[in-house]
Parts: sequence; C-alpha cells; structure tokens
Amino acid sequence: MLQVLAMLYLWLKAGHVIFVIFWMAGLFMLPRFFVYHQEAPEGSPENAIWVDRERKLMKIIMWPSLFIVWGFGLALAVSGEWYTQGWFHAKLAAVLVLSAYHVWLASYASKLERGERRLTGRQLRLLNEIPGVTAALIVVLVIVKPF
Repeated sequence: MLQVLAMLYLWLKAGHVIFVIFWMAGLFMLPRFFVYHQEAPEGSPENAIWVDRERKLMKIIMWPSLFIVWGFGLALAVSGEWYTQGWFHAKLAAVLVLSAYHVWLASYASKLERGERRLTGRQLRLLNEIPGVTAALIVVLVIVKPF
C-alpha cells in the first residue's frame, strides 16, 4: 500500500493543494457573504438571495473541498510517514482549527437563514482573519518544518 501511495505522491500533493485553494476561497468568501446578508432586510428578496448563495457555496465548494483536503492530506501523511513528526502534529492542530471554523460557519449560516443575526459586521470581518492567519501558519510548518 505504501508503495502505491509513494508512486501517487505528486498527484496526491497536487490534488491536496488544489482543494486547499478551493476550501480557503470558501472560508474567505462565506463570512463576507454574511456581512452583506446581515445588511439585507429580514424577509426581503435580497435576504433570500444571500441564503441561496451561502447554501450553494457550502454545498458545492466548501463541504466537498473539506472532505477531499482531509482525504488527500491523510494519504500524504501516510505516504510520507509524517505522522511521527512535530511539525505535522502542529499542522494537524491548525487544520482542526480550520475545520472547526468551517463547521461554525455552517452553523452561523443556518442561524442567518432562521433570521438570527447575533454578530455585527465588524465581528464577522475580524473572524474572517482566522483562515488567513491559520493558513500562513500551516504554510510555514509545511515548508520550513521548524520541528
């Protein structure tokens, strides 16, 4: 099995990076959608349009990308035998943070759909920094492998 993964390593890596890009795009876009959604009057046609956009972004791009990123990432970890290395544990923790953020975004989209607007636009803009900072940390861990 490891030999097969080793032969497919570059394809796994390419797939992982491609779907990380898709997933990150969604993680950046959805909170911005929330800001505009919250500015739309409740019950308005504009509000319904934002609900539809958020649902499509999650269903078509974000959820599939999340699962594919995890699949390719775990296959890479096994093929490279990285699961024993400190940098990989730190990366895994950061990916878990992003995954939890993703789930929270899905939960907040459901709340917005029900008309619950618990956060301000400013709070949503600040939360939108989470994926950028976490992605930068992950890139440093993977490229530099500091430990």
